Amino acid sequence: MCRTGWISGEILKLGGEAMIPCLLRFLNITMNNNAIRGDWKKAIVVPTYKWGDRSVVGNYRPISLISVVCKQIKHVITRYLRQVWEMSGWFYEGRHGFTPGHSCEGQLVTVCQDNMDPLDEGVKTNAIIIDFSKAFYLVPHDRPLTKIVATGVDLRVVVWVQEFLLGRSQRVNVDGQLSEEVRVT
Repeated sequence: MCRTGWISGEILKLGGEAMIPCLLRFLNITMNNNAIRGDWKKAIVVPTYKWGDRSVVGNYRPISLISVVCKQIKHVITRYLRQVWEMSGWFYEGRHGFTPGHSCEGQLVTVCQDNMDPLDEGVKTNAIIIDFSKAFYLVPHDRPLTKIVATGVDLRVVVWVQEFLLGRSQRVNVDGQLSEEVRVT
């Protein structure tokens, strides 16, 4: 029986399918109590080098490391939301991002083809391109939560997502040195 929310990735991996009842118990506890463990809301951010000058902060991608158990439960919640939204037809059929079997390259080919077809027929085409790369970090959390409620998902899932987003904190780890903990707003 699991008595704590802290389980290492190694234990989960070694336990395999035998760990499913334990993870299910954690999910049920968090869903039924409308609460997520405090340590599940703490992330260690590790900057991962992408390209270019190593002294430029923008050349690193932040990777947030969270509790392995919380990450697994987050995957279950995400899978549930995707199933509900796919069954209700809420997703745009041409959507590629975060869709199994689709890629950024596939999306790029589709957009290029959609723009080239009218040109081949001699029709002028205008395009507006908007960069949403940092949009998630700029949107107040209550807005997407309101939209999630409107899609008809189980309200316990909405509360879980809200609990997951509220009261978060993070620290940055660079060469084994941890920064002070800061709230994520």
